[in-house]
Amino acid sequence: MRTERAVATTRRGFLRAGLAAGIALPLIPARSLFAALPQKPAAKAVVQIWMWGGPSHLDTFDPKPAAGNDYCGPLNAPIATAVEGTRISQLLPQLAKQAKSYSLIRSMTHGINAHETASYMVQTGHQSGDGLVYPAVGAVVALKKAAKSTGLIPPYVAITKPLGRFSEAGFLGSRYKPYATGGDPNAKVFAAEGIVTEGITREQQERRRDLLKQLDTLDKKHPSPLFQAIDSSREEAYALILGEPGKVFDLSLEKDTVRDRYGRNTFGQSCLAARRLIEQGVVYVSVNYPGWDTHKQHFSTMNRKLPEFDTGLSALIDDLTQRGLFESTIVWCGGEFGRTPKVQWDAPWNGGRGHYGKAFSSLIAGGGFLGGQVIGATDARGEEVEKDPVYPTDLISAIYGRLGFNASDTLPHPQGLTIPLVPARDASAGPNPLNALI
Repeated sequence: MRTERAVATTRRGFLRAGLAAGIALPLIPARSLFAALPQKPAAKAVVQIWMWGGPSHLDTFDPKPAAGNDYCGPLNAPIATAVEGTRISQLLPQLAKQAKSYSLIRSMTHGINAHETASYMVQTGHQSGDGLVYPAVGAVVALKKAAKSTGLIPPYVAITKPLGRFSEAGFLGSRYKPYATGGDPNAKVFAAEGIVTEGITREQQERRRDLLKQLDTLDKKHPSPLFQAIDSSREEAYALILGEPGKVFDLSLEKDTVRDRYGRNTFGQSCLAARRLIEQGVVYVSVNYPGWDTHKQHFSTMNRKLPEFDTGLSALIDDLTQRGLFESTIVWCGGEFGRTPKVQWDAPWNGGRGHYGKAFSSLIAGGGFLGGQVIGATDARGEEVEKDPVYPTDLISAIYGRLGFNASDTLPHPQGLTIPLVPARDASAGPNPLNALI
């Protein structure tokens, strides 16, 4: 397993080899530099763990114990991982054991401290304010992979709520909005919106369908393509509700040992639901995981949330691996920004952390990405990126690349505008640091 230093050496060595061969590297797009390297098969799907509100990088994947109490608080004893030299939060022991399965990006940055605009930037790769509403990654994946999404379940699913900060579909239109499940996967019945209705039996649903057919006689008297389309949609809906596809939301079909491994809480069971959806051919599942906006009493919240996060995410990685889905499924984990490295001890915050877009961390795993690596670094207090800055568009570009999308592709726009798949990386910034993971 290569360490962070080995990754950097490999990248530099490749570039030096190119220079020795007389290649004019500044004139070559960064993606072309690695075109000759062996390529793994394209990933098929994405599970995004959206840590809604912005998790602290110091308390998760980029600990700074030497910075002192004003920066670490009680979370000052990070633990070693399976990758030599890499430590993470003391509250993430299961993920520490799995460190060779994922890579950490410790140099995410965009400098935005507002939820709405930061979420938009991280989810789309675009700055807001140019008059266009760009689609989120999930909508783009649904667009590009829809033909490969099998069955009746929509290709883009959000558990349990949509992002809420902006329209995920953007200018692609409502067809590419996520199906938001609603309900609670940890409840006795996961009441997925429009599919599972608590308190209504299968027999009752069947009687309702039959009664609707009996009452609906207009299309028989006045047949038309419109009525045929309505009938077809109704039949598909009932096939989802009453047929095999709808059972994907019935978590009681899983063994108790599996459900226990994920954790008997909403997040853990959401991760289990995500795995079941990926098995059914859904191409993008967003587990929208709120509660990370810790302006007040940050550490008491971390003591509660980090263990359930550790259990749920580690179970997802294990389960995808055991079922042969890990190499074809990208797992992307992070939020819209980090949190202020310096703790706000004074009232009314009482040990809180504010918004911080200058430096934060993300986790990427599966889908052909290398594991066991650390990309980038922040300074001794986690306040500034000091090595290999990674912008949201860099991470999105890497994800699209592993999904087999061409960097020169464009997105359809209702007014015929030419919209690139992702914004171009500033040439002066050099190659995308995440090329080292592909």
